[in-house]
Amino acid sequence: MNANVTLILVASTLIGTGVYLILERSLTRVLVGLVMMGNGVNLLFMIASGPAGRAPIVGASDGDMADPLPQALVLTAIVITLGTVAFLLAMAHRSWQLNEHDDVQDDIEDAAIRQLALADEASDSHDLSLSTTEADAATDEVYEEEGSS
Repeated sequence: MNANVTLILVASTLIGTGVYLILERSLTRVLVGLVMMGNGVNLLFMIASGPAGRAPIVGASDGDMADPLPQALVLTAIVITLGTVAFLLAMAHRSWQLNEHDDVQDDIEDAAIRQLALADEASDSHDLSLSTTEADAATDEVYEEEGSS
């Protein structure tokens, strides 16, 4: 089985660049990275399937036949990528409508949990000894500390 080194390098470059772009905060870059990584994976599927052969038709037995499984996997991957791209486009469009940019924002709750972790305190939602009013007061203190810093 002889694989074309150029195709392997192209697929590796597409996947590597796609992963790099997915790690960005901009949804547009995440979208481009997803498309690049999807195309790289599809190319790897086709490389792994081996050389081209005859169509796998019942009754035709002379010569090597192509394996239809990698082709089916690529078609499935294309459909999944299309659905994910549509979802990311909708998220980027909505983010642009609300904030006039498509950067992913930090979540306030995540920041509060991070602040509690840095202070080495237990989260008030897990502390069963506090009443609900005491827990709300502790959460308000964390938000006030974030606002002042």
